Amino acid sequence: MQKSIPFMQIRGGSSKGLFFNAKDLPSDEKLRNETILLAMEGTLAGDPRQIDGLGGASSLTSKVAIISESENPASDLDYNFVQVVVGKGKISTTQTCGNILAGIVPFAIETGMIKATHPTTSAKISIINTGGICEVVVQTPNGKIETKGNAKVDGVVGTAAPIICNYLETVGSTCGALLPTGNSIDMINDIEVTCIDNGMPVVIMRAKDFGLVGNESKEILEANEPLRQRIEAIRLKAGQLMNLGDVKEQTIPKMCLVSPPENGGVVNTRMFIPHVVHEAIGVLAAVSVATACILPNSVCEKIMISEQFVTEIEDTYSLNSEFSIARRTAQNSELSIEHPSGEFTVNLEYEFQNDKMIIHKSGVIRTARILSKGELFIPEL
Repeated sequence: MQKSIPFMQIRGGSSKGLFFNAKDLPSDEKLRNETILLAMEGTLAGDPRQIDGLGGASSLTSKVAIISESENPASDLDYNFVQVVVGKGKISTTQTCGNILAGIVPFAIETGMIKATHPTTSAKISIINTGGICEVVVQTPNGKIETKGNAKVDGVVGTAAPIICNYLETVGSTCGALLPTGNSIDMINDIEVTCIDNGMPVVIMRAKDFGLVGNESKEILEANEPLRQRIEAIRLKAGQLMNLGDVKEQTIPKMCLVSPPENGGVVNTRMFIPHVVHEAIGVLAAVSVATACILPNSVCEKIMISEQFVTEIEDTYSLNSEFSIARRTAQNSELSIEHPSGEFTVNLEYEFQNDKMIIHKSGVIRTARILSKGELFIPEL
């Protein structure tokens, strides 16, 4: 016997996943998670090929969005994100996904949860996993979802209509503070790190401290077992310092190697999520890294100083004779974060008050496209 469940499969940014109305899934969390595993992998035991499910055998294609009308009067929709850990028979709900979030409003319009308006449709989305609200604006001329446009997302073929995502409350959403350790730099296993959370807990490290250039391919980095072991050892200690507890079975914090930019950005990245290397960079991970780039005395800032790399981003940076970075009181800056597939631009609205950085808004542009909809079938539980 099999059970059918209404679903959509949507590409959001450089990821894709299954989208469900919360009412179509079991209310019991254990049964819900088992349903998701069967839908994605076809088995509760885990299958790295996901051959009997709808997953694509990659962490980027093993994602699930659960959507409902919001219980929060400040928002329109609730979004609960589920990451299927490929081949492990496990799921994680300790983080969110900004790529998949780009598909929430198209899903809600297509299912009638919200009504499209001309020329755009805006909705405030409450992010259940980490808290906070994101305002998402979708192009809907004449009340129809627009898919054609000139917005380019590196890691995705072609261009599409832009979807604007303005994160309104992301600082410390998982760890409780922008700098959960209280420091711009910590020393873990003799490596300087910046532990930061502006929507995604990330541990940032200099690639050169591991004997790397920073532009190594995903395949080379994943084949370097001693490197992976060193990074995992740092991650486990960082998890405790970042108020996350024992993170051995968690997918956060993400681990990011940074190096001087090569193509006009502010920094180059290689992101571990947490044990495989991201083909690009996650949305909220990019937001956290961009934030570290304007954070005084961070690992990112030290890269720019030590390599004597300076860029002007709306007058954000200016070096004096002591190689310290001076900033204006308030800023609105676009920062280009380089990654293996290209670059990711983050817009930050922030200011400094009594030497403390205050983030007002973190904005990104994504694209999304509905790929399929209908009913999927799973074995009866």
